[in-house]
Amino acid sequence: MPAKRSYENASLDLTFYEFERKTFSMATDVVDAPLADGKPLETLESVVIRFCGDSGDGMQLAGTQFTNTSAVFGNDISTLPDFPAEIRAPAGTLGGVSGYQICFSNREVFTPGDELDTLVAMNPAALKTNVADLKRGGTLIVNEDEFDKANLQKAFYKDNPLEDPNIMAPYRLHKVPMTRLTRDSVAGLGLTMKEADRCKNFFALGLVYWLYERDMSSTEDWVREKFGKKPEICESNLRALRAGYNYGFSTESFTVHYKVNPAKLAPGKYRKITGNEATAMGFVTAAKLSGKKLFYSGYPITPASDILHELSILKNYGVRTFQAEDEIAAITSVIGAAYAGDMAITASSGPGIALKGEGLGLAVMTELPLVCINVQRGGPSTGLPTKTEQADLLMSMFGRNGECPMPIVAPSGPADCFAMAIESMRIAIEFMTPVFFLSDGYIANGAEPWSVPNVSDLKPIPVSHPTQPNTENGYMPYLRNEKRVRPWAVPGTPGLEHRIGGIEKADVTGNLDYSPNNHSHMVNMRANKIAGIADYIPEQPVEGMQEGDLLVLSWGGTYGSVKTACDHAVKQGLSVGHAHIRYLNPFPKNLGDIIKRFKKVLVPELNLGQLKMLIRATYLVDAQGLNKVKGKPFLVSEVSEAIHKMF
Repeated sequence: MPAKRSYENASLDLTFYEFERKTFSMATDVVDAPLADGKPLETLESVVIRFCGDSGDGMQLAGTQFTNTSAVFGNDISTLPDFPAEIRAPAGTLGGVSGYQICFSNREVFTPGDELDTLVAMNPAALKTNVADLKRGGTLIVNEDEFDKANLQKAFYKDNPLEDPNIMAPYRLHKVPMTRLTRDSVAGLGLTMKEADRCKNFFALGLVYWLYERDMSSTEDWVREKFGKKPEICESNLRALRAGYNYGFSTESFTVHYKVNPAKLAPGKYRKITGNEATAMGFVTAAKLSGKKLFYSGYPITPASDILHELSILKNYGVRTFQAEDEIAAITSVIGAAYAGDMAITASSGPGIALKGEGLGLAVMTELPLVCINVQRGGPSTGLPTKTEQADLLMSMFGRNGECPMPIVAPSGPADCFAMAIESMRIAIEFMTPVFFLSDGYIANGAEPWSVPNVSDLKPIPVSHPTQPNTENGYMPYLRNEKRVRPWAVPGTPGLEHRIGGIEKADVTGNLDYSPNNHSHMVNMRANKIAGIADYIPEQPVEGMQEGDLLVLSWGGTYGSVKTACDHAVKQGLSVGHAHIRYLNPFPKNLGDIIKRFKKVLVPELNLGQLKMLIRATYLVDAQGLNKVKGKPFLVSEVSEAIHKMF
């Protein structure tokens, strides 16, 4: 692989060099190591862990490092970060709890898990808001030093729950004085007490590394790289990490620890990836596949901001990022970039998408290729800014004035964001239209292994800019091909001067024409162009039964839980098929035929029934909904229960 360097027009191979910096080869087996501590080692198929504590306790960092370590080891993984809705809720309160859940397994997994095997709670508030998810007999690790009177009151505990056998009886409780032990481990480094206490997350991480036979070396390397210029901070985190590991090794509290072997997935080069990371990489790759530069404009908003962060890192690959002053500036600058002939994308969430509505209408009217990424979150208004939801589907379909159709695609998970980013840009360019890319908070922040593709397997995205007039009478900006697509002329090309804008245009010439018949013609022309995309997207696949009693339709981030529930139903002998829809406008052309092959239709979604409404209206079928609007993804058990009720 070529050495890393700075360049403007990097090849796709070099682009993937940057992507592969964090890759690992998928292992196929592991040999048990002898145990120095003499404690029994049990082998498990899969484990679900959640780290939780105050938003300043570093739970996201601990969870991310455990995820990276498990990915490098070769486990299949699925994660669910959970952030407080406020920027900084009062310390120790229920609203300020931050959590990170990971399922790691020796087989393929599709969700971060329903019940927890291990819960690490750093304070009373974390315990109270999370202990209900810990399964009976599960491991409960708490920082007992934080269970003082003040913190108990903030969590609305009258008495210390750790001392109540009735509350703790269902769990294997381990009370660990993490704060004191962490301070002891970093003594002599000259840290303040506050600085020492910031290392508690590494103590907890080290303890869990011991509990599940994880190698700490990748985290130790990360600490040295991250804090190399601050030797005392680097050393304190390393000491805390090792102190946690040694505590598990030496204490009598833990009598057993566990091992989860690598997953037997297809051999190849993998890396752990989040949805937002995959989205950014996908669009950079799409630009390379088209031979164009990528322009991104966005206004910071949770949970879409990481796309801007990731793309700004990749500026050496011909990416230009612009942090706009507001959402209107973001969408209009992207329209300008598309008009100038560049790959143009923007991203936002919730209320930011509403503000982009007028600009998107202009992009539809001018028929310019761009992609608008919507990382959906709970609403309305500011709503639940850090929680997931799927309630923007109807806004994406109809949330612009007039008849204003846009194609809509939706990835099924974090890794799928890469492929669907490329696909959304292909559709935008091939059909000269703005496209919606519907992600959501669960997909954006979640992580899973991603198989790094071979460059040769990626199809080019052809781009054609005319250089000569397309008629004897000069250049006609709305002269269409067989797909009803107008040409994409770059401004400044000699002889191709043209006019586009928001007022209705005459077909072919592009002259202003708001006469009744022309407007009717153009509205139908734009609608038929979008509907015609169905002939150029894949047909809808069905998993499980191909016909029978029940078809379960899903979209977006519900894929993992719905697939797992449907797989369970089929193994139980139920006649269930599962169709996960990635193309939401237009629908795949065979979807209607699939629906006809089943007696009943169930649509699980994280809203009050938006896809269900579209399915009912389009195919005149009595689809039933399973709806959840709690800011959390579906549990497999919830979908399984709904499937059984349909029978």
